[in-house]
Amino acid sequence: MSDRAETTVGRAAPPTAPHLVCRGVKKRFGGVEALRGVDFEVRRGEVMALVGDNGAGKSTLMKVIAGAYSGDEGEFFLDDQPVTIDTPYDAADHGIQIVYQDLALCENLDVAANMYLGSEPVHEGWGFLPRILRPLDDLLMEKKALAAIDRLKVRTLQSVRGKVGGLSGGQRQAIAIARAVGADSTVVLLDEPTAALGVAQTEQVLQAVKNLRDAGHAIVYISHNMADVFEISDRITVLRHGGNVAVYETAQTNTDEIVVAMTRGIDKGAPNAA
Repeated sequence: MSDRAETTVGRAAPPTAPHLVCRGVKKRFGGVEALRGVDFEVRRGEVMALVGDNGAGKSTLMKVIAGAYSGDEGEFFLDDQPVTIDTPYDAADHGIQIVYQDLALCENLDVAANMYLGSEPVHEGWGFLPRILRPLDDLLMEKKALAAIDRLKVRTLQSVRGKVGGLSGGQRQAIAIARAVGADSTVVLLDEPTAALGVAQTEQVLQAVKNLRDAGHAIVYISHNMADVFEISDRITVLRHGGNVAVYETAQTNTDEIVVAMTRGIDKGAPNAA
């Protein structure tokens, strides 16, 4: 706990144990050191914003946590238990899901099919066939899709049988988030979820994230939009040049302080410096 306290700026964090902890994460791409021993944590029931200038290492860290990249060094803990994350399957097995900026949705499929793409439920009693040849359980898929959307309190979708191609950007983003919820996740990583969305659509997505937090998920939220960050987050982790700068309590900081930390780092002589 002492190490985390030394990197916290502003009001002391509540004594809640972190759900996911990353320690000393390093990632190199040839001669480029994208992550230089990053420490990171997020609690359940919390939105931890992850901010930094372009090239700070935000998306690289998320992809390492999600198993899309294999870290060169580092340790991962869930509820104080060490875990190994080398592949997306490892991350999913540990309840970690990521929603990428491009959403990875198929416009020609309906909402339910998109939410279970690649992990569609199949009917029982067809064990003599390879899983890929077993008939899909469409009714179960629809029921689980409705439950996931209801958990997020998404009220703008008329049906889970409507094609994704006919939905708005905010609705598509909500579907991508609901897909992560439907996978029985405890950690949800969101990479620029409101990029290129209008005001009304952005509000839909932010409300879905708040509902997800209230349901007890640990949420990591990457964004360059400081208004969104301050509306949605409980704490803010700042990265710069692939390394840690500081962790801020959102209620005890301001946009100017965060932007300075992102672009110049922290003056160790400043009164709030950690």
